[in-house]
Amino acid sequence: MVVIMLDLKFIRENAEKVITNTHNKNEKADIDTILATDLKRREIIQEVDELKNKRNVVSKEIAMLKKNKEDATEKISSMKEVSERIKALDEEMRHVEEYLKDKLMRVPNMLHESVPVGKSENDNIEIRSWGEKNADIDTDHIEIAKRLGIIDFERGAKVTGSGFAFYVGKGAALERALINFMLDLHINKHGYTEIIPPFVVNRESMNGTGQLPKMEEDMYHATEDDVFLIPTSEVPLTNFHAGDMIKPEELTKKFCAYSPCFRREAGSYGKEVHGFLRVHQFNKVEMVKFTKPEDSWNELEALTNDAEEVLKELGLPYRVLLLCSGDTSFGSAKTYDLEVWTPGEKKWLEVSSCSNFESFQARRANIRFKPDPKSKPEFVHTLNGSGVATSRIMVAILENNLQEDGRVEIPDVLKKYCGFDFI
Repeated sequence: MVVIMLDLKFIRENAEKVITNTHNKNEKADIDTILATDLKRREIIQEVDELKNKRNVVSKEIAMLKKNKEDATEKISSMKEVSERIKALDEEMRHVEEYLKDKLMRVPNMLHESVPVGKSENDNIEIRSWGEKNADIDTDHIEIAKRLGIIDFERGAKVTGSGFAFYVGKGAALERALINFMLDLHINKHGYTEIIPPFVVNRESMNGTGQLPKMEEDMYHATEDDVFLIPTSEVPLTNFHAGDMIKPEELTKKFCAYSPCFRREAGSYGKEVHGFLRVHQFNKVEMVKFTKPEDSWNELEALTNDAEEVLKELGLPYRVLLLCSGDTSFGSAKTYDLEVWTPGEKKWLEVSSCSNFESFQARRANIRFKPDPKSKPEFVHTLNGSGVATSRIMVAILENNLQEDGRVEIPDVLKKYCGFDFI
């Protein structure tokens, strides 16, 4: 059976829409080849069905001939040929379905109708903003962290390589405080269930959430065991229910988790990579939802609000962007990005993406529910959002809370977690 990412019947009936959608997402998928392969697959199925039906009919005829003690040699010989043909077609079908699955895995999710068409981040639309941008400063988080002795980028590079760092002393305490604050907020106020997931997942799980096959070069891969360091805890959290039939009364189901995240960022050459702007290991609190289809769009707005509250509580000026088609990820139907203002970098930095995948991931991971006991199973909708990633939040705190005397004031909501008011 072919595992489908987009419904194959939908692709057949809406080929031009799928082709346009793929183009609008700046993705590549060979829809013509998919349709031709699907046709070949259906032709094989039809021929096999006809041959099996013929075999059943002739088998009865052979039985009757033998019962009547008549010669059945010719029919038996013809049935051997039929059986050999069925065997050959079954093998051909296996190859066709493997090829079709690989092609289908590369078809991006359909965009929601509210997503604007655009080529790049320059075409994203600002939806709202909160807080006042602080005046630019003549230093940045790297200089601040070095002077205060709280983050060591040089030793991180020495021990591992570029894109890794040590948190030291109060820097480590502040990072831990951020994680605990966000977990407590999402668990106690927003109603998420905390999960501590595995930080390593198998290939099937990466396929389930859509990181593979498209983004394999960006992942840290342990080849001997064919497992991957997680790029985000979205992967284990979503696959928690892989293959499950969720009870309808459990939906909407909400998980959150802290995890380190690992990304090779193979495609990031030439981008801004200094300090914490782009790293290969970072910490993140992730939020994942499983919903009924009719609830998912309201749940996306609620998910985004949950992430926004983190930034409000930290007192960081931010804005919410609706991503255009060309900046929306492979598996997402619609995404909001949250960006914080950093006066040292003098730019907005993305700290959260909140997305509705509709049934895209659920189809890949086979996550279903029955609306009622007598109804056919349906795929749930999955959503996820950063709640939030800490590395760029650290940049924003250091640069927005820098005092005239060179110290950095800790946001009020973190002071009880840190045990100190200033670094």
